[in-house]
Amino acid sequence: MKLYYAPGACSLASHIALEAVGVPYELVRVDLREHKTASGQDYYAINAKGYVPALELDDGERLTENAVVLQYIADRKPGTIAPAFGGMPRYHVMEWLNFIATELHKGVGPLWKPSTTESQRMDVLQALGRRLDYIANALRDRKFLSGEQFTIADAYLFTILNWRKALRFDLDRWPAIAQYQDRVGALPAVQKAMAAEA
Repeated sequence: MKLYYAPGACSLASHIALEAVGVPYELVRVDLREHKTASGQDYYAINAKGYVPALELDDGERLTENAVVLQYIADRKPGTIAPAFGGMPRYHVMEWLNFIATELHKGVGPLWKPSTTESQRMDVLQALGRRLDYIANALRDRKFLSGEQFTIADAYLFTILNWRKALRFDLDRWPAIAQYQDRVGALPAVQKAMAAEA
């Protein structure tokens, strides 16, 4: 498998998942400004959407969209970083994945744009605060989003929360989330993926 990634982008979640399941993979770095791989290949020829991650399987087929890529990776070793399909525990992980993708990942999108006004920024941060309130409440009596086991949802949430310095928001108001972020950040798979992406 090949994971097309950009350092620190949402593809970090898929990178963490690959490390957690321990399957062989190759990393292909993508410059998202130039839309070229490190070897100079046109990234649009690989993923017409132009963003990461993209996961190329051994037969050449490709998957995109982080929530789908994460589930595919998890299913290489069922039960390790996502419950097997068919039961409510898996659907709860999928519920978290969708929440993170739509409410957090896309929700903070305007903060990356230089054209975002200070008023718009404050609106985004206010909405983000409500979502972080929800997450902090869920983490009150759990080690990870789904309980005691680290899952692909945690890899995705960790990645989005890791953008806080670049996007200028902190977790002071949510000590449970700050502790969670430290806990996830200390996991070997997370450490290895972050070191590889420098």
